Amino acid sequence: MPPFLMKIDTVTYNKPKKKDALKFDTNLSGPILKRFSDKQKEDFYREFSTLIKSGVDFNKALSILTHQQKSKFISSIYKKINADVVKGKSLHEAIKDYKYFSAYEYYSIKIGEDTRRLPDIFDQLQKFFSRKIKMKRQVVSVLAYPIFVLVITFAVLYFMLNFVVPMFASVFQQFGKDLPEITQFVVSVSNNFNTILCVVLGFCLALYVGHRMLKINSKYQNITSKILLKLPYFGSLIRKVYLARFCQSFSLLLSAKTPLITALELTEKMISFYPLKSAISLAKKDVMKGETLSSSLKKSSFFTPKIISLTSIGEEINELDTMYDGLANQYNEEVDHATKMIGTILEPLMIVVIGGIVGFIMIAMYSPIFNLSKVIES
Repeated sequence: MPPFLMKIDTVTYNKPKKKDALKFDTNLSGPILKRFSDKQKEDFYREFSTLIKSGVDFNKALSILTHQQKSKFISSIYKKINADVVKGKSLHEAIKDYKYFSAYEYYSIKIGEDTRRLPDIFDQLQKFFSRKIKMKRQVVSVLAYPIFVLVITFAVLYFMLNFVVPMFASVFQQFGKDLPEITQFVVSVSNNFNTILCVVLGFCLALYVGHRMLKINSKYQNITSKILLKLPYFGSLIRKVYLARFCQSFSLLLSAKTPLITALELTEKMISFYPLKSAISLAKKDVMKGETLSSSLKKSSFFTPKIISLTSIGEEINELDTMYDGLANQYNEEVDHATKMIGTILEPLMIVVIGGIVGFIMIAMYSPIFNLSKVIES
């Protein structure tokens, strides 16, 4: 999945106090490069599930996982969680203040402990991170070639505009003739290329800083999410990614016999994408007033007709969890297919863009050469 698809639901649900956070960062965070990767999480949940199913208690299971770790950083996290569990905390409480665990993991584990289905929850989380890793690998394989070509093209462009074009322009201007307009434009860009580059990089940096500062603002989230959903092809892909997450989370809660209102409330907390989060919030209010879930979902444009119709059927036959489990699988398959198709779309698009840039510069450079003989004769 594309990089914009790799930031989904990584919000911190409960921030610790400043003193605690400072102490935690000093003991465990270390260098910036240290992190709890998706692959490590997949292994954690898979091995934890296996140990619990084998009858091993939490303390023993966490001790085994701690000693298996080669990374001292990950081992220190396990030790701290184990120490909290030994003190009497539940597992979801033990990971509550860790920035390395997302809201999705926290609430999933809480549900598993409340319903005594923790091994099943661990299996679901393992599958979730497995799909996430698979999607990342697909995105990397799809984008590797276009990015490589783009980097090479930019390097060649930088060399041409900073060295070749100025040398060519100085030689030609010795004949006392004006350069063609297209060549003058390229020369002007060449003379100011470093300034233009700094402006572009500064603009990108300003956008990034602004995003970091405003990302918790609901109006900003609403505007940016609408822009993302309107992107050609990628907007549809983003919608499917979050619908798959919604269906998977909702199915998990309903299969655990969680009341519908509670399931909607917890799903809302597990989702961070603003349009879906607000749609779930409105649906929860409508259901509390006595409306059916299908009729409340119909009021939001975010949900597809497929979800609405299957929700209606699921309510009639009392099989909502089965319906949403099937929907989650369908949307995950569609996301996998759409991700693979990105390469098919990007490669010809990159060729057209890069070819256009290089072709424009080549025409600008060779245009005076075609008239060079006339300039010499005159």
